[in-house]
Amino acid sequence: MGSSLRLSEPMMLVKPSLSSLFAPRLNRTNAQAQQPRFISTSRACSLPSSDSSSSSSSSSSSSSSLNRRQFVSQTATLSLSISLAATTGLYEQPAKSEEALSAWERVYIPVDPGVVLLDIAFVPDDLNHGFLLGTRQTLLETKDGGKTWAPRSIPSAEEEDFNYRFNSISFKGKEGWIVGKPAILLHTSDAGESWERIPLSSQLPGDMVYIKATGEKSAEMVTDEGAIYITSNRGYNWRAAVQETVSATLNRTVSSGISGASYYTGTFNTVNRSPDGSYVAVSSRGNFYLTWQPGQAFWQPHNRAVARRIQNMGWRADGGLWLLVRGGGLFLSKGTGITEEFEEVPVQSRGFGILDVGYRSQDEAWAAGGSGVLLKTTNGGKTWIREKAADNIAANLYSVKFINEKKGFVLGNDGVLLQYLG
Repeated sequence: MGSSLRLSEPMMLVKPSLSSLFAPRLNRTNAQAQQPRFISTSRACSLPSSDSSSSSSSSSSSSSSLNRRQFVSQTATLSLSISLAATTGLYEQPAKSEEALSAWERVYIPVDPGVVLLDIAFVPDDLNHGFLLGTRQTLLETKDGGKTWAPRSIPSAEEEDFNYRFNSISFKGKEGWIVGKPAILLHTSDAGESWERIPLSSQLPGDMVYIKATGEKSAEMVTDEGAIYITSNRGYNWRAAVQETVSATLNRTVSSGISGASYYTGTFNTVNRSPDGSYVAVSSRGNFYLTWQPGQAFWQPHNRAVARRIQNMGWRADGGLWLLVRGGGLFLSKGTGITEEFEEVPVQSRGFGILDVGYRSQDEAWAAGGSGVLLKTTNGGKTWIREKAADNIAANLYSVKFINEKKGFVLGNDGVLLQYLG
């Protein structure tokens, strides 16, 4: 029998260095050092001894371990470099796409992720001075026309533990109003330099969703249950413009023939005001809409003329109505004024819902919607062209607001704000 190897102490087998798999062929002496070898565990864990053989063995082991570390380190560095290059390329694409927007520019604002921007207004006497509202008690102020924004605090609103949702803002001269949920009403008479809180009755029906400054010390306020109130003394007294809420009107006239109106207990989903003071509102379920004109005692319900449920409605620049349905459809009323006759206009919404339409002039308008949908018309709404560069904006665009023909904004979720460049 061949000679056997007797182990006087525990041993472990160490594989060759990974570098030896890629290194050139070594001479016999070096190659012998790279062969599998048995090393005493006690020696491997002890400090190097003073004899030459131990020093040689330790040197070879250190060299092997160092080469292996260098290979692993270099491989990891190369992999990380490739990954970072690919990742950087992916993140730069949306920025390049946003820069390619033909008429809009992204404005970055100091808000928390998840904030939905709801309304914007500027002081008529100074169009560089404006305010931006949103959820989570978001109130921002600009004094350079909207290029930069800074958070603004209102002490009277911060004293309580409520996290207010500021829904609407409006200015007439230096006088301005803000309404929000839970019920809060703010007023300024010095262009927003200071805000005072106006007390409200606990019996107010519904939540305040819209306010319009109509003159000196005067305003018009709407709740999501259809109550319309008017003040002419800076909000100390309010007069009801309608005799009852929408729920009471519909439940009183059960045989009105309005589909989905019987035993109505819902609220408004959206409400929009025309320049002459008329309102159009969409029911919370989108199965019918309502209108109100100054002097009427009640809201007037209307059947929807389309199969799909209504998403939003508003007023065109020529006095007619536009209507958006869920799923991305857009309809325009025939003629001007209030009517139930609409015709569909083809749009390239990519299947995403269109949420709002804003008119810059009689001919030019913009529509915005889910997943960065942004559409433009230059012929009053007959045809629409998609702003393809906006497809890479990772947000839903909820509102289009034109202050005048030269100043406009698109408001979205996650603090997305687009400014019109013209």
